[in-house]
Amino acid sequence: METLNQQVPRLLALGDGAWTLEFGNEISASINARVTGLADRVNRVRHELPLLASVTDVVPTYRSLTVHFDPSDSHADELGAWLLALGRAGHTDERKGRQWRLPVCFDEDFAPDLPTLAAAKELTADQVIERLLAAEFRVYLIGFLPGFPYMGGLPAELSMPRLASPRQRVPKNSLAVAGEMCSVYPWESPGGWNLLGRTPVQLFDLQHAEQPAMLAAGDRVRWYAIQRDEYERLLALSQSSGLPRETFLQQEDVTCQA
Repeated sequence: METLNQQVPRLLALGDGAWTLEFGNEISASINARVTGLADRVNRVRHELPLLASVTDVVPTYRSLTVHFDPSDSHADELGAWLLALGRAGHTDERKGRQWRLPVCFDEDFAPDLPTLAAAKELTADQVIERLLAAEFRVYLIGFLPGFPYMGGLPAELSMPRLASPRQRVPKNSLAVAGEMCSVYPWESPGGWNLLGRTPVQLFDLQHAEQPAMLAAGDRVRWYAIQRDEYERLLALSQSSGLPRETFLQQEDVTCQA
């Protein structure tokens, strides 16, 4: 009997201009690795294979991949069959994903929900921070806002529901958690996640035309704590484009990009 993570993917028509390939119905690293593995394969050959000439976008999610194409193309059924065959072949993410080490400041005015979470879990604020910094997070997808990373890996003991009354304005660069997910708001926006800190790193930058979003599905993230003065210093550098993204890549990833 197949396990949930090994089940045969399903091909679904999304209107007349997209195919969605579903790999399961849960959030897990193994299912997401199949999604990102297929996305990588499609992106590598989409400008080389005539069958993929009509593809306009490739969108990975937690558990599925949607491939958008020009609905006037006459090879839509062939494209769907090709995607299904690749999905059934069981390819997983061939790349490790980049490893990031990102700074976060836990000053009181950056972390309005930290005391509430700590009290709910019968922990001190320092214990919450310690557990957060010890965790490694996997980026499952980018969504909601440009550059907003949905990251799994939050320790179960820090899991908290969304706020009963969402804030109308969440400050840009706020580190937040909800359920067993962690993220950063790259823009000021409404939001109902629990705010635990703030990073000076800009997670979305149009100056990087090829990839404005700093993080991508399959990346891994660890956090390290900084004081307020270091936050202000790094923020000033970041806002003046004086803080390259590569600053926060682990050494093996920097070497691979060289």
